Amino acid sequence: MTLARELAKRINALSYDSLPVEAVQAAKIGILDLVGVTLAGASEDTTRIPAQVLLRGAGGGTSLVFGGSTRTSALDAALVNGTAAHALDFDDMTNNLGGHPSAPILPALIALADETGATGRNFIAAFVAGFETECKLGLGVHLYHYTHGWHPTATLGVFGSAAACARLMNLSEEKIATALAIAASLASGIKANFGTMVKPLHVGHCSRNGLFAALLARDGFTANQGAFEHKQGFFNVFNGAGNYDAAKILPAWAAPLDIVSPGIAVKQYPCCGSTHSALDAALKLAREHKPAAEDIERIDVWTHTRRLEHTNRPDPKSDLDAKFSVQYCMARAFLDRTIAIEHFEHEAFDQPAVRKLLARVHAAPYTTAQFPAENHYGAEVSVALRGGRTLSGKVNQPFGRTSENPLPASLLKEKFDNCARRALPAERAGRLYSAIQGFENLNDAREMTAIIAGEDGRARAAAA
Repeated sequence: MTLARELAKRINALSYDSLPVEAVQAAKIGILDLVGVTLAGASEDTTRIPAQVLLRGAGGGTSLVFGGSTRTSALDAALVNGTAAHALDFDDMTNNLGGHPSAPILPALIALADETGATGRNFIAAFVAGFETECKLGLGVHLYHYTHGWHPTATLGVFGSAAACARLMNLSEEKIATALAIAASLASGIKANFGTMVKPLHVGHCSRNGLFAALLARDGFTANQGAFEHKQGFFNVFNGAGNYDAAKILPAWAAPLDIVSPGIAVKQYPCCGSTHSALDAALKLAREHKPAAEDIERIDVWTHTRRLEHTNRPDPKSDLDAKFSVQYCMARAFLDRTIAIEHFEHEAFDQPAVRKLLARVHAAPYTTAQFPAENHYGAEVSVALRGGRTLSGKVNQPFGRTSENPLPASLLKEKFDNCARRALPAERAGRLYSAIQGFENLNDAREMTAIIAGEDGRARAAAA
C-alpha cells in the first residue's frame, strides 16, 4: 500500500472524540493565534496586492476575506488569508515541520467551513489531522529538506491543508489519498525569497493548493497515489535518493500527536523565528542592565549556522528584510527593550539611531563549545560596554518553543488583543476571543467569521 493511502487511513480515522484534551486545547490556541495574526496582516501590502489581483472583477462568494466584510470563493479566500496569516511572520511554529504549521491549514479550513458549514468539533479534528500529516512528513525529509533550500511551511504545509480539508469534507480514504497525491504536484516554495513578499505568498499559495487538491479529489480528479515514493516522486525530486527516511513517518503517527508534543510554538516577536533565541537573551540583558546605546561598543550574537544562513543580514533594505536580520533585531532590542509590529513598518530599520547601533552588531555561528551539536535553537549574546564591562547571556531555545515551556494564557491573550485590534473594534475582538475559547461548542464555525465581518453569527449561519 502506498504512503498516501496509509496516511489517508490514519487521517480518516481521526475524530474529535479520539483526541486527548491536550490536543483540543492546543488546537484552540492555534486557532486563536492564527486568527489574530491574520487580522493584523490583512492590511499589509503583502496581502493587499494579491487580494487586488485576485478579487478585481471577481464575483461574489461565501468565504470571508479577513480585514473587512468582503466575501469571495473559498479558493481565493484561502490564498488571501493564508498570505495575511504569514505577512508579519508572527504566526506559530513547530519543530518537526521546520516551519509554521497553522498558517497553511487554517485559512483553507476557515474558507471551506464558510462555504459548506462545519461544527467546531469537526473543524478542530480536521485541523489536528492536517497538523499531524505535515509534521510527520517533516520527520521523513528533515533536516536535509530545510537546508537544501525548500520552504517547508509551503512544501509540506500543502499536504496539511489537503489532509485537513479532505477530513472536513469527510472524504473516503481513496479520495484523501488522491488529494495528497495531487498536492505533491502542487508543492512549492524556495528560501531564496525569504525577506520578500513572496515568503508570505508561499503560505497563501499552499493553503489554496491544499484546498484545491481536496476539492478536485472530491469531484473525481485522478492522481498517482504513489506520488511520494515514485522514482520521480516527491521524496526523490525534493530531497534526492539517500536524503530522506520515509520509514520514520508512519510509526510516529499520533505517538504522540505533534500538536501535543513538541506542540505549537507561539511567537512572541513578529519576525523570523530563527532570531527568537537571540532576542530572548538580548532582551533579558537589555531589561536587566538597561545599557545606554552610546555606551555599547560591540554586540556579538551567536546562533546555529542553519539559522544564520537566512538571518545574517547586516544591512537590511526593507521592512520585510529587517524581519530576517538578526543584527537589526539585536540593535532594536537594546534600543527599545521590546520588539513590536511597528518595528517592522514604515522603514523603522533605517532610523539613524538604529543604523548607528546596527554597525556594531556582529553575527556568527556558534560552536559545539557553546552548545551541544544536537541543539539547533540556542543563542548567545555578548555586549561590550565602554569602560571594559561585558554583559552576556545565553538561552537553549526560545520561550514557548515547545509544549514543555508554553507561553502563559495572559501573554496569548495580550498578543491576540494587540493583533486583532489592528482590524477590529475592541468589543468585537473581545467577542471573537470568547468564541474561539469555546470553539468546540460552536454549532457552526461560520459564527466566528460572522463576528470578524461584523455580522450576526446565527443569522449568517442560518442564511448560508
